[in-house]
Amino acid sequence: MNVRQSCTAAAGILALTLTGCGGGGAEPAAQAEVEPGYLAVADDTATAEGPVTVQVDYDSQEDGGLDPQLATTARSWSLFGLVYETLVTVDAEFGFQPGLATSWEQPDETTYIFTIDTSAQFSNGRALTVDDVAGTLERLKDGVGVWAGQIGPVDSVETLDDTRVQVNLSEPYTPFLAALANSPAGILPMEEIESGQVDIATEMLGTGPFVMESHRQDQNWVFSRHDGYRHAGDVLITELRVDIVGEDATRQAALREGSTALANFSNVDALSLLANSGATMYSQQQSDFYYILINGLREDSPLNDQDLRFALNAAIDRQALSNSALAGESAPTGVTPSNLPGACDPADLPSAGVGAEGAAGLIEASGYDGEPLDLLVYNSEPVLGQMAQVIQQQLEAAGVTVNIEQLDTAAYYERTHSTVPGNFDMALGWYAGYGDPAMVTRWWNPDIAGFSAAFAGSHEDLNGLIDQAAAESEPAAREQVFTELCHTVDEYSEMVPLVHRPGIVGLNPDLLTMDLAANEGYGDFLRYLPTARPVSAG
Repeated sequence: MNVRQSCTAAAGILALTLTGCGGGGAEPAAQAEVEPGYLAVADDTATAEGPVTVQVDYDSQEDGGLDPQLATTARSWSLFGLVYETLVTVDAEFGFQPGLATSWEQPDETTYIFTIDTSAQFSNGRALTVDDVAGTLERLKDGVGVWAGQIGPVDSVETLDDTRVQVNLSEPYTPFLAALANSPAGILPMEEIESGQVDIATEMLGTGPFVMESHRQDQNWVFSRHDGYRHAGDVLITELRVDIVGEDATRQAALREGSTALANFSNVDALSLLANSGATMYSQQQSDFYYILINGLREDSPLNDQDLRFALNAAIDRQALSNSALAGESAPTGVTPSNLPGACDPADLPSAGVGAEGAAGLIEASGYDGEPLDLLVYNSEPVLGQMAQVIQQQLEAAGVTVNIEQLDTAAYYERTHSTVPGNFDMALGWYAGYGDPAMVTRWWNPDIAGFSAAFAGSHEDLNGLIDQAAAESEPAAREQVFTELCHTVDEYSEMVPLVHRPGIVGLNPDLLTMDLAANEGYGDFLRYLPTARPVSAG
């Protein structure tokens, strides 16, 4: 099986020494925060207005079209967030700040009262009302999108007066505000939707800083400044063009030559390849993380043995995986993303203390007979093939033969998610980590997630911890629950978190200056674009 390499210049298989490598130029170095929580801050002396072009790796690919409530990908969240506003937003420390809600109170564990900024207006000129807010949240809770599960146990929504909306939960749910802070919870123009004036699947009508002028699938988006936006004086980008450019090398060239002001990259080699290009490169820690699925649900599979699954888990050296496949621009994580407040410490996981020799001993003691195991990856993200090679070497050193299979995305999901049980032994992929440690843990309960029933069992003790983590609000008690939850996931070893998925961002300082958070919970590297400042070259 030929697998694309981590380093651009590499032609052979990944070196057994498991060392990192770069593709030329300076080696990537750890980046200091210029201000607490930020890798970059906008230069407030830049006051020019003008157009800006951004390049991103892929377009929104949503079954629900442009309906933000049905959005499932980080790129959709970023693009939709340019038009739609949420009740609250997250800051660089994952604290909550006002959005369309100027304030909120929580009179008890299951009641939230939001005061709405009714000075906001949709881009058609109509003022935002509490009915838009209540209707949006009702539509979201009754919908079929992923985010209907993330906003938790919303029982009812009611308007109290012309400026206040009350949300009643059926039980305590600590991640509620974090779930409201992402664009699938963006407030919609319910009057126009209900009257049929707007088809939200094909049109965008929001209160946010930009107005969508056009969208050509897999080619580009064009946005104009929303002059009726209540903070329009802070928006200096008059026209925003987002080009969809699938190849990393093409986006790198555009950044070098100045045809784009901002671009993101899926390959960490971009840090070194563009080190001397004049672009400023950033490695943003994201709560997204890579995982390995170890499928113990197939009959007659050796992976039915939990002890063997745990031994395979323990044989994977996360830091070596980061150093080799991700040039050290990542870090190990447990099921609660380690860059979020209160998350468990991955160094304390049961598997972390076993070591390579101990893992080999556990594999031998399990009675594993040497049957080769397949490891699936999808080819749209080359780093997965690179990670698979490192894992293959680590497991072979522990006495397990691994065959890597690279598939297109559709074939991968057909094998891993479409049938119960899934038709595979092991598989690599990644999850969005979100903005609260409890949110992603819900996918470890197949009764909630649905899709994970193809490879993970439903465990009463783990499901109880997932529910407890979502309900607990006292910080110290919450951290203890997260620790126990992470340990339990680690011991079952079915959906095994590995390392964070870094976000590589390049900025042309001759064209744009902007804020960029050191940590991001929703994969939104465009989060601060509305307050970015164009710069005139030369």
